Amino acid sequence: MKFFVDTAEIDAIAELNDTGMVDGVTTNPSLILKSGRDILEVTKEICDLVDGPVSAEVVATDADDMIAEGRKLATIADNIAVKLPLTWDGLKACKVLSGEGNMVNVTLCFSGNQALLAAKAGATFISPFIGRLDDMSIDGLDLIEDIRTIYDNYGFETQILAASIRSVNHVQDCAKIGADVMTAPPDVIKKLAGHPLTDKGLEQFLKDAAKADIKIV
Repeated sequence: MKFFVDTAEIDAIAELNDTGMVDGVTTNPSLILKSGRDILEVTKEICDLVDGPVSAEVVATDADDMIAEGRKLATIADNIAVKLPLTWDGLKACKVLSGEGNMVNVTLCFSGNQALLAAKAGATFISPFIGRLDDMSIDGLDLIEDIRTIYDNYGFETQILAASIRSVNHVQDCAKIGADVMTAPPDVIKKLAGHPLTDKGLEQFLKDAAKADIKIV
């Protein structure tokens, strides 16, 4: 499973990228606002830093303006994935932009039917939002399973990009189901390495090493 980091903070991306844990980046207007940077400037910097796809979201709501904005964003770098909302206009824009050879990430997906439409429109990625469904007492992981089944049934090449991930359990469950990609905030990705038994074992090893006066260098 590919790991995308969901942030526009350059330092956080760089730290994770140095470990080889970043296969791409997802951003949205809220994350850009939080970074306090100009959208074109910060997106270009992220694209220079990361080799994989970098999702940059349009802010228009009608198809023609989405297409115009998507074309503008695509000029930033070759690894831009234009991010479009899963609306009827978004699907129209997806068809045009993907037909022109651009990567397209269709976002705010909350049903298998929506995911089916996005695949038929040529989306490179579909972004189902797990956490937001969980907030409504609906199991977001069921949606990942539904999309996996639908795409496998018909051989769609659209990649499932599990989004709105809130916990390390979300990551593991998405990997078990077979999501192609997951995107999560930097702190969630870092927490994947943690386990209390690892901490306890390391503590004991260090105590024993000190007693034995072990020195490597």
